[in-house]
Amino acid sequence: MATDLAKFAADNGVKYFMISFTDLFGGQRAKLVPARAIADMQEDGAGFAGFATWLDLTPAHPDMLAVPDPEAVIILPWNKEIAWVPANCVMEDEPVEQAPRNVLCRLIKEAAAEGLHVKTGIEAEFFLLTPAGDQISDEYDTAAKPCYDQQAFMRRLDVIREISDHMLELGWNPYQNDHEDANGQWEMNWDFDDALNTADKHSFFKFMVKTVAEKHGYRATFMPKPVEGLTGNGCHAHISVWDAPGDKSKTNVFAGDGEGQTGEVGLSERGKHFLGGIMKHASALAAITNPTVNSYKRINAPRTMSGATWAPNTVTWTGNNRTHMVRVPGPGRFELRLPDGAANPYLLQAVIIAAGLSGIRSKADPGKRHDIDMYAEGHKVRGAPKLPLNMLDAMRAYNRDKELKAAMGEEFSAAYLKMKMQEWDDFTSHFSAWEKANTLDI
Repeated sequence: MATDLAKFAADNGVKYFMISFTDLFGGQRAKLVPARAIADMQEDGAGFAGFATWLDLTPAHPDMLAVPDPEAVIILPWNKEIAWVPANCVMEDEPVEQAPRNVLCRLIKEAAAEGLHVKTGIEAEFFLLTPAGDQISDEYDTAAKPCYDQQAFMRRLDVIREISDHMLELGWNPYQNDHEDANGQWEMNWDFDDALNTADKHSFFKFMVKTVAEKHGYRATFMPKPVEGLTGNGCHAHISVWDAPGDKSKTNVFAGDGEGQTGEVGLSERGKHFLGGIMKHASALAAITNPTVNSYKRINAPRTMSGATWAPNTVTWTGNNRTHMVRVPGPGRFELRLPDGAANPYLLQAVIIAAGLSGIRSKADPGKRHDIDMYAEGHKVRGAPKLPLNMLDAMRAYNRDKELKAAMGEEFSAAYLKMKMQEWDDFTSHFSAWEKANTLDI
């Protein structure tokens, strides 16, 4: 039986609900609803003008209703009178097909119909900057190799510990926090979960990190490459597939004695084919996993100050080796290292499932395993596609991939491509200081 949000409010002292949905560009939109009105909102949804957000709608469209998912409600650990609840978007009693959470929910159902339940964990990296966003917040965080820097950690312990305490309270089972490879950069990890739960947690995590950072006088950013010359913000995804959702899962479908090079690293035949789907659609995948102009400053970056970008630029896979797009660190799972901090939490999970299902259905082969250091010896790899050089290339690759477009939904794909191409046009119309510096005297 679904959670009654009115009763939930009465039992927990909640006075307000933030009914939240995520638009195509990853923007989180919300209305604050008094608990006295939540019963009607749970049934009918909160009304939004879709055109006012990054969705492909017009002012002439009727109200878009965000119907809260009561099973995903979260009481704000820093303000227990408010609860956040993600919503599914509906218009005239029909799901809004382009809405990211709806895209993910549909693909989860498709996978479940084939006995596949995707579980993922993500590694969301972020920077703590000054409020204006133009400098690293810690002026003493200047080491050439700052990863795991103990003293730098202590100088931001108040922020990181508060976020970790909140995750502990929420029951997410956080298990490690660290200063990452760039000055001013952090990563916090919690347990893997069913794909929808991970997406909801990812969405809430971004909201929580930004809120706590602002409380302490800083600005948190998940921007893929916020500081030139430093390692960018990744959002690596660890992927496995199980025989049932949640606590009912008993068997890891990816684990087993498969054939060939994938079997040698502990992937079953279905795990091999799921990985094959990721490799097959990688260039188009980047349109979703790396969705901004700035994204391509990370995956096609020159060597950073620390000595490595920790980001791929070629479609290759390997064993336990962090220099490739996909690594298989152990039996029964693999890590997709392509996504960055700008990835939409719901579309990230959706496109992983879409590509993986494509691979299983077509028995896709991931190709040869490369166990070399791609940073030092990548030039030796022959035949592996390069990842897109910019957002335009990624969108064109997505548009050419008819199978992936159909899997993600034709309505969603058309809306996403339309709005992203408008974004690219807006970018190209911008005049930069570089252009003047390099062209003024020609």
